[in-house]
Amino acid sequence: MTRRALPRRAIFGTPSRWARARRRSELGLLIVASVMVLFAALLVSLALSDALPANALKIVLTMVGLTLGLQIVNRRLVPDADPVIMPVALALNGIGYVMIEALDPGHAGQQVAWMVLGLVAYTIVLAAVKRSRDLERYRYLILAAAFLMLVAPLFPVIGRSPANQNAYGAKLWVSFHSISFQPVEIGKLLLVLFFASYFVEKRELLTIPTRRVGDHLLPDLRAFGPIAVAWVLSLLVILAEHDIGFSLLVFAVFLTLLWITTGRWTYVLIGLVLFAAGAYFASHLLTQVNDRISIWLNPWSQAQSGGYQPIQGELAFGRGGLWGSGLGLGLVQINTPGNVVLPVATSDYIFAAIGEELGLVGTVALLVGYVLIVGSGLRAGLRARSEFAKLAAVGLTVTLGFQAFIIMAGVTRLLPDTGMTLPFVSYGGSSLVANYILLALLMRISNEGNHVPAAPPTPIWTTQ
Repeated sequence: MTRRALPRRAIFGTPSRWARARRRSELGLLIVASVMVLFAALLVSLALSDALPANALKIVLTMVGLTLGLQIVNRRLVPDADPVIMPVALALNGIGYVMIEALDPGHAGQQVAWMVLGLVAYTIVLAAVKRSRDLERYRYLILAAAFLMLVAPLFPVIGRSPANQNAYGAKLWVSFHSISFQPVEIGKLLLVLFFASYFVEKRELLTIPTRRVGDHLLPDLRAFGPIAVAWVLSLLVILAEHDIGFSLLVFAVFLTLLWITTGRWTYVLIGLVLFAAGAYFASHLLTQVNDRISIWLNPWSQAQSGGYQPIQGELAFGRGGLWGSGLGLGLVQINTPGNVVLPVATSDYIFAAIGEELGLVGTVALLVGYVLIVGSGLRAGLRARSEFAKLAAVGLTVTLGFQAFIIMAGVTRLLPDTGMTLPFVSYGGSSLVANYILLALLMRISNEGNHVPAAPPTPIWTTQ
């Protein structure tokens, strides 16, 4: 018997070379994103005031701090996670900040504060959720919390009425003294986690046909219960909160997860028919929904009222052309009292403002950014170590992707306008914090899927 010493790294452990390579790639991409945002901010300041911004040093220090902070957090908590997700999100967030600074400087500081709060929430979620599978145990507690978030805007004391909001009257806000936020942004994430857990538990019931009808075997009718529940939920959200965009997003995510779980197109077709019927029903009960559809079909019939915003959005895209007018040089900047070129340009219609100042090239670059995040999220789902993590990753990714698609389709009049925010780009604290929480969950699942377990240690004693 001879004794053979173990290598030092086998005793203490070191990060894998793949983990180190991913984090180095992420650091490089974060630096590129920070430099891009910094130059964009300088260009806007030169265009508007013909001088460098007074807070240039503050912008530089902020970007350096965010880059280093993200690197430290990801190296310690998710060393094996995808290196593309956070740099792209930071770039989108930075471009959104630059546009908000140009369009409405008064909101730029608040957007930075929400961005920092979102990154703090990102860190807390990564530190709290050590394993994604742990969330599966609390499916009904998560459902209860999601339901509370959905109905909170309807509470008489904290809920804000349509009269206190925009003209569309969506009841999505709650207020505590001077603080206001949209709890439905967190609610949609909780619903995704519940859907993923529920489908893992009910996979066999939804997939295996057990009921005979004539010469055919069909799934148990109880399997259609979740579709009916989701349809009723989406319809109630439309009726109670006057918001078709959120219900469309939740239902689209639900159908996607149902199709991935069962592979049955029948469920998807039934779900789409039910949602179309619910939307048709709501359009005849709610003036707001009917007006949105009418404006979508022919905005010029209300050119000086409800159709003014979508018309100005189309004109902004036309003025931008291929290369755009340049950052800070668009007509959309002229938002003085009595001369509002593009209403709500920092939130609902920021995509049109980007189209004017950065042109088709800029909007395509923005679209590519979302495609990169969606692709990375789906890859995390493919490599996930559990069925719950797989469905959760796909659901979270589809939530982000569908929300971006719905708002961009609304601005370009491919779909009716929903009034949702463009993820990471539009002004809005609730959406920004919720999306960073979404990315934290994706990064946790990606880290688990990419992690390569260490090889078993070599025995200390060997027989010659």
